[in-house]
Amino acid sequence: MINKFAVSSAAIYLPILVLLTLFVGCTSMTDVISAQPPVADKIPHKLNLHGVQRSDDYYWMRDDERKDPKIIAHLESENSYKKAQFAPYESLQKTLFDELVGRLDKDESSVPYKWHSHWYSRRYQQGFEYPIITRSKVLGGDESILLDVNLRADKQDFYGLGGVHVSPDESMLAFGEDLLSRRIYKIYFKTIESGELLEDILEGTDGRLVWANDNQHVFYIRKDPQTLLGNQVFRHRLGTPQAQDTLVYEELDDTYYIALGKSLDESRIVLHHESTVTSEISVLDADKPLGQFTPLLAREEGHEYSVAKLGNEYFILTNWQAENFRLMKASESHFADKSKWQQVIAADPDVRIEDILLLKDYLIVQSRDQGLSHIQIRPFGEQSAYHLAFNDPAYVVGLDVNASQESDKLRIYYSSPTTPESIYEYDLTQGEGRVLLKQERVLGDFDSELYQAERLFIDARDGAKVPVTLVYRKDKFNKDGSNPLYQYGYGAYGHTIEPDFDSSILSLLDRGMVYAIAHVRGGEMLGRPWYDNGRMLNKQNSFNDFVDVTKGLVEQGYGDSKRVVAAGGSAGGLLMGSVINQAPERYFAVAAHVPFVDIVTTMLDESIPLTTNEYDEWGNPNEKAYFDYMLSYSPYDQIERQDYPHLLVTTGLHDSQVQYFEPAKWVAKLRDYKTDDNLLLFHVDMEAGHGGKSGRYRRYQDTAQEYAFFLGLLGLDKDLDK
Repeated sequence: MINKFAVSSAAIYLPILVLLTLFVGCTSMTDVISAQPPVADKIPHKLNLHGVQRSDDYYWMRDDERKDPKIIAHLESENSYKKAQFAPYESLQKTLFDELVGRLDKDESSVPYKWHSHWYSRRYQQGFEYPIITRSKVLGGDESILLDVNLRADKQDFYGLGGVHVSPDESMLAFGEDLLSRRIYKIYFKTIESGELLEDILEGTDGRLVWANDNQHVFYIRKDPQTLLGNQVFRHRLGTPQAQDTLVYEELDDTYYIALGKSLDESRIVLHHESTVTSEISVLDADKPLGQFTPLLAREEGHEYSVAKLGNEYFILTNWQAENFRLMKASESHFADKSKWQQVIAADPDVRIEDILLLKDYLIVQSRDQGLSHIQIRPFGEQSAYHLAFNDPAYVVGLDVNASQESDKLRIYYSSPTTPESIYEYDLTQGEGRVLLKQERVLGDFDSELYQAERLFIDARDGAKVPVTLVYRKDKFNKDGSNPLYQYGYGAYGHTIEPDFDSSILSLLDRGMVYAIAHVRGGEMLGRPWYDNGRMLNKQNSFNDFVDVTKGLVEQGYGDSKRVVAAGGSAGGLLMGSVINQAPERYFAVAAHVPFVDIVTTMLDESIPLTTNEYDEWGNPNEKAYFDYMLSYSPYDQIERQDYPHLLVTTGLHDSQVQYFEPAKWVAKLRDYKTDDNLLLFHVDMEAGHGGKSGRYRRYQDTAQEYAFFLGLLGLDKDLDK
C-alpha cells in the first residue's frame, strides 16, 4: 500500500527541521539527517500452534530481570537516536512543559472531608512534586501533618504512593510505597501522635489494606512476584513479624483479580473477586477479625454484581437477567438465594446503572444514558425522586468522597471539556440546591468562554453510531476542513474515557487544533452492549470505529485530512497499532504509549504478568478460533511492507502491565518493514513503569514530549497569538 501522505509529510517536516535547528543551536541539520536508527539483530524464534508457524525475529529482547547487557544497550541506543532526532523539538518541548505546569495551582488542595472526629485533606506546596496529607479537629482549624510524601520520595528516581489508611480509632496511619514502578508495594505503619514508624513492614503487597475494628489487625493482599497477580489475603497483627501473618484466603483461579474494601457502615470487611465477566463477594465481620470470609453468593459464570450495605440489607447492583444491570436488595441471611431478592430499580436497555451510594435516608444512583452521566436522588419514604441537572453538551459527573452513611449531604464531582473539575455539595433536606465547595484553578489567562465542546455521533461502517466528544477554541475553528485534528481513543475493559476537563489540551486548542475523543466499542460509553461489541471476537469493531470516526470528522469539516494525529496508551496503544496497520493513510502522525501490541504471544505465555485473567477480554489463543481472530489484528504480527505515519512510541523499562519488550520488538520490526522516511522514535524511560514518570510536575514531561512531536511536525510551534 502506498501512503498518499508520504510527499506531504516530507514537505512539512523538512522546512520545520531547518527552522527549528536554527533556534536550537545544538544540532546541525546534517547531524539530524545523517543519524541512523538502531538496527536490531534478527534471531529467528519459531512459534507453532494450531498449524500456524510464526517466526519472531526479536523474541530475544525479553529479559525478565532487565539486566541483559545486549538488551539494555539496544534500548539505550534507541534513546540516543530518539534524543538526536528530537533535538529540533527540545525547545518546543520545554515551552510546552512550562505552559502545562504553569496552569497548575501551585498550592492545590483537596476539599476536606470529615471521617470520625477529624477533617482529612491533602495539599501541595509550590515547587514540590508530592502531596502532604493532613487532618484537623475542626474545619479550617490548625492542621497536623500525617504524611509529607515529599520527604518519603526525596532522592528517589521513582516514587509511587499506595493506599493511605487511618485506623478506626484514628491513632495509626498505614501507607504503601513503590520505589520501582512495578506496582509492588511495601506497607509501613506510623503512630500519628508521635510520628514514629513501627517496625512492622509488609512486603510484596498491592499497596492497600483494611483495618479491623479492633485497631490491631489489618488485612492485605500479597502479589505473586512473577505474574504480579494479587492472589493471597493475609491477616497481620501489629507488633508481629510478617512471617507470622495468617493466610486467610487464596484465589486459585488465575483468571480472577481480588481486592479488599470495607462497607460504608464499617461493619464488614469486603473481599471482591472479579474476572472480566464474573464476580463474587465475600464478607467478614469487622468486629471479629479472627473469623473467615464467607461468600454472599458463590460465583456464577457470567454473573457480575456489587453490593452496598444499609442496616441489615444489601443493595445489589447485578446483571442477572439484566444486560445493563438492575438494582435489587436482600438481607444477608437470604443473599445466597436469588429468588429472595427484591427489585428496587428495573433494568433499562438504554440506561446503564453504574454506581450507587446508600445514605441513611437516601439512595443515590449514578447512571449513564446515551453516553451522558446522571445522578438521581431517591429519598426513602414518600418524597419523590429527582435528577440533578447539568447543562454542558458533554460532561462527566460522579460520586465524590461521602465518608459517613449518617450524613444528609451529598458530594459529587463535575467536569466538562470546558469546565474545570468542580466539587459540589447538596443538602438533601433542601432539594436540588447546591454549594460549590471548590473548582480547580487554572492559572494564566484561561477563559472557558473561549472554548466550545460538542457531542456528536459518527456512523460506523456497520451502521453503529459512535459517540464523539469534541472541543476547540472558537476563534481558531473554521469547520471547513482546515484545522489539524487530534484524535484520542482507548476502547477496552469497558473503561469509559470521560469527557472531562484537561488543562493540558489547552496548549493544543490555543494553537488551532481540534481535540476529539472517539468513544469506540470496547468502552462502556453506551452501556454494557457497547463493551461486549468491542471485545473477544468483536474486537475489530474498536479499530473500525476509530478509523470511521476519523473519516466522519474530516468529511464534516472538523479536521484536515492531511493533518490528523492520533494517540492512545496501553490497550489504546493496541488500538493505535491496529489502526496504522489497517488504515495508515488516514493519519499523519501517531503516538503509542506503553502499547499492548504483541497480543498473541503475550496471551499464550501465562508467566507474563496479567495474562490469564485477560482471557475474557481478548480470548484464549490456546483455542483456535480465538488464536486466528487475535492473530488477524495483532499489531506486531500484522506489520506490512507499507508506508506508516510518523510514530512516537514510549515505554517504561519496569512496566508491570505491558512489558517493555512488546513495544521494543514492535519498533524493531517496524523499522525493518516500513517503506517510508517518516520519523519512528522510541523513548524508553529506564526508571519508570506503566504510568510513566512519578511526581505532580515531572509527569508533564511526557505530555510535553508528545505534544512537541505533533506540533513540531505540523508546523504549529510558533508563539501563541492570543
